[in-house]
Amino acid sequence: MPDQSFKGKPSQSFVAVREIRDDVIIMKDGSLRAIIMTSSINFALKSTEEQEATIFQFQNFLNGLDFSLEICILSRKLYIDEYLNALREKERLQKNDLLRMQTTEYIQFVQTFVEMQNIMSKYFYLAVPFFPIEEKKSSFTDNLLNTFVSGSKKSAEEEKEGSFAVFKEQLWQRVENIVSGLRMFGLKSVVLKEEELMEMLYTLYNPGEEQRSVNVK
Repeated sequence: MPDQSFKGKPSQSFVAVREIRDDVIIMKDGSLRAIIMTSSINFALKSTEEQEATIFQFQNFLNGLDFSLEICILSRKLYIDEYLNALREKERLQKNDLLRMQTTEYIQFVQTFVEMQNIMSKYFYLAVPFFPIEEKKSSFTDNLLNTFVSGSKKSAEEEKEGSFAVFKEQLWQRVENIVSGLRMFGLKSVVLKEEELMEMLYTLYNPGEEQRSVNVK
């Protein structure tokens, strides 16, 4: 018999993300996430000595962290419609008959190859977490002292803003630590901004609607 516990619940209730703010993902449990997108290395092409050195460096990198780190690899089907359209436009504008014929053959080759092979592009992400520690409730004496020092008690919204700024700063210290560590391997990395985070999450929760194209420059 089907589970009736999910009946009537909106799809948003199954998403662990509460909001995205200032390039930070805020989870429903109050924890924060920063997402780093990184390049990759072709490990198989390295010599045995280089592979062992890379493994050793990566081991030291992980052992040097005092917080958890989640490594995600996303595989997405590669769409080349824009790339082929750009080639067809170049084919149409080509005045040299030989170059036009070579362009036509190349378009046919690429199109046939993609249709025969399920080509996937891989994206590598690092999810950096930060879990705020709940502060102990202040005593009556502490509250009275804070009132005399500050002149007026801060509003709940102001305290919330101040806490987020502090937590984000600590999260960003972790991000900078990871970025500098990845640089030791020759990996390029970038911290995803708000729009990029929204696109990534939309792709994760809507895999059937995602399409990627190769940009031609």
